Amino acid sequence: MEIWLIIAIAIVFIIWRMLPAKGTKTISTEALKGTLNDKDKVFVDVRTPSEYKANNIRQFNNIPLGSDLSKLPKGKEIVVICQSGMRSGQACKQLKKLGYDNVTNVRGGMSAWRG
Repeated sequence: MEIWLIIAIAIVFIIWRMLPAKGTKTISTEALKGTLNDKDKVFVDVRTPSEYKANNIRQFNNIPLGSDLSKLPKGKEIVVICQSGMRSGQACKQLKKLGYDNVTNVRGGMSAWRG
């Protein structure tokens, strides 16, 4: 019986970690294509430098997860991408904690991108 309780707690924790931060928007990679030239948005790729170097979207700046995100402008929408959407979700949560109001996660990340 105890093992089932531990498994249930682990599942709830994993689901909780995957939920987007409150107030974070998500967009598809298809919708992203129409926004790449918007000067009122800041595009951030939170993958490692080697992942970014191997394949990237020109408008995105590489700021790996764990870097200082507080230097990003607060008056613009911050659009975040990673490989699958997991790390960018974590980055969006960090940005919300830092007081950024306009944060968007790219659903599916570079795995879903078909440039």
